[in-house]
Amino acid sequence: MDTNYFEKQKNRISGSVSLKLTVIGILSLLLLIPSGMIKNLISEREMRQRETIEEVTSKWGNAQTICGPVLTVPYLTYYKTKTGVRATRNFAHVLPGELSVNGDLIPEIRKRGIYKVIAYNTKLNFSGFFNPLDFSEWKVKEDDILWNEAYVTIGVTDMRGIKKEIQIEWCGIPEIISPGLKSKDIVTSGVTAHAPVKSGESCSFSFNIDLNGSHYLNFIPLGKETNVKLRSTWSTPSFDGMFLPENHEITDTGFVAQWNILQLNRNYPQQWTGDEFEIKGSEFGVKLLFPVDTYQKATRSVKYSLLFISLTFLVFFFSEVLSKKRIHAVQYLLVGVALVVFYSLLIALSEHIDFNLAFLFASAATISLVTVFTHAVFRNRYTTLSILSVLTALYVFLFTILQLSDYSLLLGNVGLFIVLAIVMYFSVKINWYGGVSVRNGEAGE
Repeated sequence: MDTNYFEKQKNRISGSVSLKLTVIGILSLLLLIPSGMIKNLISEREMRQRETIEEVTSKWGNAQTICGPVLTVPYLTYYKTKTGVRATRNFAHVLPGELSVNGDLIPEIRKRGIYKVIAYNTKLNFSGFFNPLDFSEWKVKEDDILWNEAYVTIGVTDMRGIKKEIQIEWCGIPEIISPGLKSKDIVTSGVTAHAPVKSGESCSFSFNIDLNGSHYLNFIPLGKETNVKLRSTWSTPSFDGMFLPENHEITDTGFVAQWNILQLNRNYPQQWTGDEFEIKGSEFGVKLLFPVDTYQKATRSVKYSLLFISLTFLVFFFSEVLSKKRIHAVQYLLVGVALVVFYSLLIALSEHIDFNLAFLFASAATISLVTVFTHAVFRNRYTTLSILSVLTALYVFLFTILQLSDYSLLLGNVGLFIVLAIVMYFSVKINWYGGVSVRNGEAGE
């Protein structure tokens, strides 16, 4: 009689623990649904931010890529037809022997509602020279080269960003620059200036550009040797493109960067005809970034939602078993919902205040809510302090991972290993078979 009684008790307790773990697992998975909704909310807010940025930059100036100058010399070639000999006009494109760019990038933060947009104004000086042109490789006769019809092209991605008239000094003579292109072999948007040249002579050039833009400023290394020096008061630049600066210095007050690029570093020559080569893909320059991308960090934090919910539920489960205090599944669910609401609260606050401060407020509110609820359920100081300590450690852990993006994978795995060790330690303290110890896979008395 006594043996059957204990056997029933053992099965009841074992079944109860197994059932509770099953319920906890199901609740954890169900709470992934609102977590996914939070991710969708972040994506929606991020899309709204992009739309706002596009709206603002469309009036100020989009991201700019400056290309030039490129010297284009028309020439004639002849071909026979049934009615006689006809001439066709072709274009030889020549790149500078030396190209130097020197300028300042002045950032400006523009606001539209709760969103911020990085814009800039840049004042750049371009100078250099073209070596004497050599048409021998194309077997063009001197009389067929239209030297007086030569022109230079300067590519500008968004023409709306040009703030002042551009005047180029060509071979010591000022030339007026006009909008539009005579040929789209090299660029598809930009300005053109008349640039007469003479056979066997080199020619220097110099011009200034006052330009508005946003996000990034790029250059094309057209010179046989291209030197670019850029200064700015923006303290969080990202050097981007095919080439990194040869020298750069970044401080709290801004940056100075200098590029030096040779023709051998790129995949096109110094001169060609028509659209034989493309310069696309050789851009280099700088992006202006905010130190913190709110939505990017919020998205990364939501990825840890299942870990937070599962670990918190495990702490509740261990506390329930060790204290022999029964907790209803609805109470587990309420705690899980509180943990999910943290992410929604974080997003809402971070759109108005600094992300780190928003994280502090949201985590403090969530920890306080769950801790007070724990005390109301268990009525035990030790259990309440345990929940408080675990939640505090989890949110400090998450905050650290978000700050150290380069080491987040390493830190995350170390943290998971430590958590697993702690869970294994506490699992040993639970009598899973309700009064019967287990060793080497067999039940003993």
